[in-house]
Amino acid sequence: MDLFDLFLPLHIAAGTAALIAGTVNILRKKGDPLHQRVGRIFFYSMMLVGASALLLSVLHPNAFLFIVGVFTIYLVGTAQRYLSLKGLAQGQKPGSVDLSLTIGMLVFGLAFLGYGALLLWQGGSFGVVLLVFGSLALRMVYGDLNNFRGRMKYANTWLLVHLQRMIGGYIAAMTAFLVVNVNDTRIPGFVVWLLPTAVLVPFIVRWSRQLQIPRKS
Repeated sequence: MDLFDLFLPLHIAAGTAALIAGTVNILRKKGDPLHQRVGRIFFYSMMLVGASALLLSVLHPNAFLFIVGVFTIYLVGTAQRYLSLKGLAQGQKPGSVDLSLTIGMLVFGLAFLGYGALLLWQGGSFGVVLLVFGSLALRMVYGDLNNFRGRMKYANTWLLVHLQRMIGGYIAAMTAFLVVNVNDTRIPGFVVWLLPTAVLVPFIVRWSRQLQIPRKS
């Protein structure tokens, strides 16, 4: 048994746990002790998913697993870190972990855009996926940089980002599940990749608007 066969079941088990925990927390009340306990299960499961995806993508080169790994670690990692950055609006400075996650995503976001443009130019439809995810990555990086400078519109930006990116991590897990399990050739590949994003992003927008607390000038 090679390392790929050894780590693949771990990756699948962590992804399954993350999907179950994420679904529970999306459907039920937010912020109570059970939400926090289930959220910790989701966080650690997703970080294991991300790390194992990167490892598997190196052992057997696979762009799909690599993208899942990058986005999972960034989304869930920054979502958890923002819980410790409640004082950004009052001058709190980001830590080295925060800067590393943001700079790393900046590099990968630019790479996704460049490679996506190249694939489209060569006639590959997967370039659409890379362009979409690259654009989302750079938008989030831009938000991070503004937040780190205290330039946020809302007093509870830390909570909004936590919500948005935890659900973003759930989207990544659901996307991976669909890409692996939907084999209907009548459905274009990029549709399967982007469907969870298209369905869940409107809910992120709605819930964020309900929670927004404008900063006092």
